[in-house]
Amino acid sequence: MSASMPGIVDLDRDDIRKGLQDGSILLVDVREPHEYAAGHIPGAILHPLSSFDPASLPKDKRIVFSCAAGVRSARALEYAQAAGLDIREHYKGGFKDWAAAGEPVE
Repeated sequence: MSASMPGIVDLDRDDIRKGLQDGSILLVDVREPHEYAAGHIPGAILHPLSSFDPASLPKDKRIVFSCAAGVRSARALEYAQAAGLDIREHYKGGFKDWAAAGEPVE
């Protein structure tokens, strides 16, 4: 894990796979509905950045944001932190990294 910006923790594919397998993370996909429908990481829930409302995120979960390649997920972190939420982690490689590695897709 490396921090590209203060307050942001970059997770890699192994971190995401492990967190999903052991149930320790809630992966929040901030891509648009048509992108999610075309394919997403199994277990990820959709919360599009275009209509992002930090107040609607679950409070009792370790949330990790994901998007296509890590740009929108970092923006979602900024929004969540600005709303006072203690969320710092995102999947830096995003869906493109996941799919390119041959991981399962729904």
